[in-house]
Amino acid sequence: MLTDFGYILLFIVTGAIFVGVALFVAKLVRPDRPNEIKLMTYECGEIPFGDARVQFNNRFYIIGLMFLIFEVEILLLFPWAVVFKEIGWFAFAAMFVFVFLIFIGFIYELGKGQLKWDIPKPRVPRYVEGVGVVDDDYEEKKVNEAVLQTE
Repeated sequence: MLTDFGYILLFIVTGAIFVGVALFVAKLVRPDRPNEIKLMTYECGEIPFGDARVQFNNRFYIIGLMFLIFEVEILLLFPWAVVFKEIGWFAFAAMFVFVFLIFIGFIYELGKGQLKWDIPKPRVPRYVEGVGVVDDDYEEKKVNEAVLQTE
């Protein structure tokens, strides 16, 4: 006789088998006739031009991840707030520690500059013959000095 967890495991295995069999049968039955039009990128009925891949700013990923973290935190706070009177001050202390740790993580991300949208371009030093190591804006400074000398 199976335990309660045995029934759950049996349910999961049976579900996985059904999904696997359905995918396998679908692969055998469906027609496979690719052509150039079927392999084109779909652009809402318009004829596509260029590459469909767009460079995506990684900062959107960081902002989305931070949103998910804090959203899950709020979801964990709701049940705690509902039963706060029954569970007492120990649960309040535990939830305070939880929120404090999440807040420390937020301060860490803020300190690392992950939430800044305008990140300055890093300066890359390079070697110029006869001058030495200079920044990227060396030519701009040189032109400005020449303009000042002519005035």
